[in-house]
Formats: sequence, C-alpha cells, structure tokens
Amino acid sequence: MSLCVLPHSNRSHKLVAVSRKRLSAALPAVLTGVKARIWVVYETGYSRGGIPITMVSFRRFFLALALSTASIVLAQDSSSNPSSPTAAQDQSKQGQATQDQAGQDQTGQAAQETPQQTSVQARIRLRRQQRRATAIHDTYDHLFEAFAGMGYLRFSPGPSLQRTTFYGWNTGLTRYYGERLGVTLDARGYYGIAYTGFVPGITNATNTRPKISEYNVLLGPTYRFYVQPKYSISGRVLGGFALGNFSGDTNGEGSTTFGIWPDATTFAAAGSIIGQYNVTPGVSLRLAGEDFVTGFGSTVQNSFGFAGGISYRFGRQ
Repeated sequence: MSLCVLPHSNRSHKLVAVSRKRLSAALPAVLTGVKARIWVVYETGYSRGGIPITMVSFRRFFLALALSTASIVLAQDSSSNPSSPTAAQDQSKQGQATQDQAGQDQTGQAAQETPQQTSVQARIRLRRQQRRATAIHDTYDHLFEAFAGMGYLRFSPGPSLQRTTFYGWNTGLTRYYGERLGVTLDARGYYGIAYTGFVPGITNATNTRPKISEYNVLLGPTYRFYVQPKYSISGRVLGGFALGNFSGDTNGEGSTTFGIWPDATTFAAAGSIIGQYNVTPGVSLRLAGEDFVTGFGSTVQNSFGFAGGISYRFGRQ
C-alpha cells in the first residue's frame, strides 16, 4: 500500500478534506468492531462459535496495519489543515509581490520616459518663444513710424452753443528709442460748422452757420505697453498749441457776435489710446481714441474724438 501526494490546488484540497471527514466519521465504528473481535481472538484463540482460529497472526497483522493507516491519515489531516491557509497566503503574497514588481517596473518606465517627453515639450515651447520674439523684434525694431489719416472730434465752438462735429486730417512722426518707447510729433487740422441760430440785426438765412477751423501742433511720449507680432496697444500723451480760426466766415462781424470763441492761439493737450494691427512688419492700420483739451476764451474745452489711418515703419535701430 502506497500513498500518493497530489499537487496543492484549491480543488484537490476540497476533495481531500471531504474524504478525510468521511473517513474520520466512519473510522471509530470500524475500529471498535475490529478491536472487539481481535480481542476475543487474541485472548481465547476462538471465534464466538468456539471454532479454533488458525490465522490469528494474520489478524494481528491486519489490526496493526489498520491502526497504522488510520494514524497516518489522521496525522496527515491534522498537519495539512493548518498548512492549507498558509499555502494560500503564500500564493496570495507571491501574486501581490508580482503585481507590485510589475507596477514598479511600469513606474520606472514612466519615470524614464517623463524627462524625455518634458525635454521635447520644453524644446517646442522654446522654439515658439524664439519665433515670437523674432517676429516682435522684426516688427517693432524700426527707428521711425510715420502716420497719416483722418480725425473726428466733437467740439464746443462757443460758451452757449451746441457741440459741433469736426472732421480733419491728422499726421505724425514717432522716433523710437527701443521697441516700446518713442517721441511723437503730431500735426492736425479740424473743420466744421458752428450752429449759431438767429441773431436779430446780425444774422440772416445765409449766415447762421459760419464755418470754423482749428489747427494743432503737439509733441509728447508714446509707449507700447502691449506688443504681439500681429497687433499692439500703445498710450500717448501730447502737449502743444492750438490755433483757432473762428471769424473767417462771419462777413466781418466777428466771431464773438455770433457767440463763437474769438480767434486765438492757446494751449492744447491730448491723451490717446492707440490700437494697431500689423499688415506686415512695416505697415499697420491704426485707430486711436482721444481726449482733446483746448483753452479758447479763457475756458477749457474738453472734446472727444477718434483718429484712424495707416502707419509706415522704416529705419533700423
């Protein structure tokens, strides 16, 4: 009789456990009967009928064999039951260790790939920044910028007259001392009509709307505070003088007779926000909103307007 040890697995453990339970349940009854019979034979040498038993030695051998087999089975059962959870735990730990190792390998690979990817992205960003810086430099590194365009201004021609609309021309030249800071010389002329209404004894149907004009020369700093390859936003502050021609169309009656400011030369100041769209590095379209201040009639006229046109850049710093 030989014992075969099967490989450990969940199914084999279940089958062995069931078999051992059945054997353990039936074994005590079998052993009790066998022991009783053997005891009689062993003590008397006779069966229950009084017939002599000639194979007492064989039965003794069978008893010893049966007891040995039962002991071996019980010992194996008691020793294998505690070891089964241990084996399962060992397999679980081994699987967890394998997963941990695989995760560490993947983490290591990711750690090895991350610097390379970061390096590639950094190079891409660097090239973009370099291209952007080059485009900005090519666009705004010019020495001069000339402007020519037209202007619009809402102006008060007299202390009690309604505002009138001035239309005019505007030109300027800016000398830049870098990509952002420059000095601008600006010249402009405005033309409009003053609505004076009827003045008894002075006006008639033909002279209630005299034409007036104004001319300005201004100088001041310009600063580009936001630059991009395709557009820019600048701020400008100018100061200078204004020349008012308000009596040229009053038939010699004088402008004050119509309630218009007297002809004079006075101070002028302007603050502007300028937006420019670059068609090419040397040519741009410009639109500026402006607050324009003059001092005719010893008062202050605060006028609002716009100017738009084309700018041309030339010369290199």
